[in-house]
Amino acid sequence: MANPNVTENGDLSDHGQSSALIFLGTGCSSAVPNLMCLIQPSDPPCHVCSQALSIPPERNPNYRCNTSLLIDYCRSDGNHSYILIDVGKTFREQVLRWFTAYKIPRVDSIILTHEHADAVLGLDDIRAVQPYSSTNDIDPTSIYLSQHAMESIATKFPYLVQKKYREGQEVRRVAQLDWRIIEDQCEKPFVASGLGFVPLPVMHGEDYVCLGFLFGDKCRVAYISDVSRFPASTEYFISKSGAGQVDILILDTLYKDGSHNVHLCLPQSLEAVKRICPKRALFIGMTHGFDHHKDNEFLMEWTKREGIPVQLAHDGLRIPIAL
Repeated sequence: MANPNVTENGDLSDHGQSSALIFLGTGCSSAVPNLMCLIQPSDPPCHVCSQALSIPPERNPNYRCNTSLLIDYCRSDGNHSYILIDVGKTFREQVLRWFTAYKIPRVDSIILTHEHADAVLGLDDIRAVQPYSSTNDIDPTSIYLSQHAMESIATKFPYLVQKKYREGQEVRRVAQLDWRIIEDQCEKPFVASGLGFVPLPVMHGEDYVCLGFLFGDKCRVAYISDVSRFPASTEYFISKSGAGQVDILILDTLYKDGSHNVHLCLPQSLEAVKRICPKRALFIGMTHGFDHHKDNEFLMEWTKREGIPVQLAHDGLRIPIAL
């Protein structure tokens, strides 16, 4: 398979393919711009956040919603399935900006990495992208998640989980979801809307297991949005020196400098890229400390030195790809 090429504007593209990856969000939990930079501006003001008031978000790669990936999967029969990874606090905004721009008509399946707010608090808005029925008489959207995430969401959103109404309880229009438990093990793959996925358990702080996912046969993609450390078994599964090189590694990087207890930051993310050695890597989950154009220039120099193409992703980035 021909690898995707990096175009002059920084996007990855291979226009001969029919499937695509669409980055709905590439920011941290609080998103970018940072609200404190707007309501209590520093002197001088934060360059990245102040752009949010002067440059429209669709033309501003420093405007970042919660991390989320939409997989536009073209099946062998030519029909498309739309698979969403994570539904965070900014989901409605992402639909307005990118579903409309790329003419995404629906969501066929949802996969959750974990149950934190930036991954699940948009679940109520799924009803807005489902067919209308005042009695909820529609086919539910399949949603894949770990048992731990299921138990947490049942507490956060009991009305989305319950299957039977109590006597006298009114029917209210809510998102219709078909909850499907997946294992947090690399050896337990699953299929969502015709596309196979391998769970990639990673540490999101030493007290918490989050899931990344490996998918694609023609082009292998590893998506890991929230990670502070790779267990050896997971790293082996996606490493060139282990089970096999991935074509695209999409990886968490919170801060440009230093370290963090529950996320990788740029120094650790670059070290992980060197160990895993993908054909190319894209970083997501960035705070307002990253300036897209300036820091991609730094990453271009790193790429020349280390031989692995790396760049910051941005909201709205679409990568045509063979899956």
